[in-house]
Amino acid sequence: MILTQEATAPGFQSPTKRIILGVQFLFVAFGATVLVPLLVGIDPAVALFTAGIGTLIFHLITKGMVPVFLGSSFAFIAPIVAATELYGLPGTLSGLIAVGVVYGLVSGIIKVWGLRVIEKIFPSIVVGPVIMIIGLSLAPVAVNMAKTNWIISSIALLTAILIVVYTKGMLKLIPIFSAIVVGYIVSVVLGEVDFTPITEAAWFALPEFVRPELNWSAILYMIPVAFAPIIEHVGDMYAIGGVANKEFVKKPGLNRTLLGDGVATAFAGFFGGPPNTTYSEVTGAIALTKVVDPRVLRIAAVTALVFSLIGKVSAFLKTIPQAVLGGIMLLLFGMIAGIGIKTLIDAKTDFTKTRNQVIISVVLTVGIGGAQISYGNFSLAGIGLASVVGVVLNLILPDKSKPIKGSEVKEE
Repeated sequence: MILTQEATAPGFQSPTKRIILGVQFLFVAFGATVLVPLLVGIDPAVALFTAGIGTLIFHLITKGMVPVFLGSSFAFIAPIVAATELYGLPGTLSGLIAVGVVYGLVSGIIKVWGLRVIEKIFPSIVVGPVIMIIGLSLAPVAVNMAKTNWIISSIALLTAILIVVYTKGMLKLIPIFSAIVVGYIVSVVLGEVDFTPITEAAWFALPEFVRPELNWSAILYMIPVAFAPIIEHVGDMYAIGGVANKEFVKKPGLNRTLLGDGVATAFAGFFGGPPNTTYSEVTGAIALTKVVDPRVLRIAAVTALVFSLIGKVSAFLKTIPQAVLGGIMLLLFGMIAGIGIKTLIDAKTDFTKTRNQVIISVVLTVGIGGAQISYGNFSLAGIGLASVVGVVLNLILPDKSKPIKGSEVKEE
């Protein structure tokens, strides 16, 4: 059921309609929200719990003005996988909490000096290649999971592609969710699903929370990864502002929206969940339905919270075969890399300049090649190291970069 136009205008929405819309928006974000924890070894119920609470935290900090839903961030999949191997999940969580703190610090910088200082340190020439690494570094993971059953993974992949390319309306906004459903059905038909965990699970159960443990190496590893999502957040706020016809970058202000993201991410880390981010899929659903009432998104958050407490939902998600997830990732991780390329194109990056070629080449080689710097118990590798290298090269090879739209904005 898709409610649109006048029927969904804030003044015409009954409580029942708002509930229906809220649940509908959750399902737009559901597939992506639970996919991240499934890939990094976190209980998906924890991700639903922290997404729900995180969204409510965001709305509280932004004075309930911005119609967004926070879900699991894909930018952190590769860093979490790598950091977990190095420091264990509890140590990695301390790094994710630190990411939330970085968001808060950057929000303070934006409040005082505006976006210009952030763009100077993290221009598109740095952010674009880093985003490409996030997608490309996971390519082997996708292939290894997909090849566990090429029939299932191919059908899941084809489903996602067909929906992204050929469908319209709300269906186009849920390719991951749709691919999971179709892939799961095929897996059941082929006898690849064990229903035992579902039958044994209780109807009501708390998520499997994980307590973080302080690990400075994990913190230093994860902090550089934070800046690509920060730049992405700015774009998201302009996007949702355009849909709602409001300047959220000024009121409540980018400092508040980024702080909301940061506190939500730190909260997730304390409970064992992945970092949160505003979901462009939900923004697309808002544009489609013309619903800009933030209360609807808070209903989606509460619904996510309720789902996280239903034990059989978590058990069902854990029975999704690796081949289904692998098939989806074959498309998804490539698309993430494509976003990095688009970042460079949108900034009109001049690829004839040797300086730009050097920065892109070194960042990609360091990130994808798995370069690592170690000193005692400290190590910096992969995406984190590539981010640092990109920032340094950008500063020592100076050039005028195209500022982010609105970089002159200072928060009141």
